[in-house]
Amino acid sequence: MHRYFILNKPAGIVSQFVSTHAVGLLGDLEFIFPADTHAIGRLDMDSEGLLLLTTDKRVTRLLFLASKPHLRTYLVMVQNEISPSTFQQLQDGIPIKIKNGENYIAKPTAIEIVSDAAALYPFATDKREMYPHTWLLITLTEGKFRQVRKMVLAARHRCLRLIRLSISNVTLGDLKPGEVREVDEERFYGLLGIEL
Repeated sequence: MHRYFILNKPAGIVSQFVSTHAVGLLGDLEFIFPADTHAIGRLDMDSEGLLLLTTDKRVTRLLFLASKPHLRTYLVMVQNEISPSTFQQLQDGIPIKIKNGENYIAKPTAIEIVSDAAALYPFATDKREMYPHTWLLITLTEGKFRQVRKMVLAARHRCLRLIRLSISNVTLGDLKPGEVREVDEERFYGLLGIEL
């Protein structure tokens, strides 16, 4: 019987159980995952938030081959205040480099400025908030490699924090960094909007 997990991945670990590099791994968390558990999609080492894990190898294929795109929402802290013109540029779509140096117009499905991120998301407190910054809520359907970081960098802002809040109807909810919640198969597939 397959098992399904929702993790609030903390920064500083990679989205895998083994690595040839000396890095923090999913197996270092205080949770015993069954053998053959793997992450669906990835978050880089510095990124935080929602990561889906399962022993079910079908999920990745069904999720990424689905006819309806899956929305992913990120809470992003960037250095300095974003001007109205830069915000418009991000909203309209901004060119970024993807595989083989190819140009790609990265256009969010939705983007908004969050004035008090910690009030909405208690884990979004950050000591760097004493300096000029902007919190953004960015929703995408595509997921090019490091896309959100590349988008804000193309707009001349450095990404200070990146937290994935949701994939389709799967959300972090009240999970604290490092916490894991197990979900049954029917609910997991239902929240992702994919059919068994």
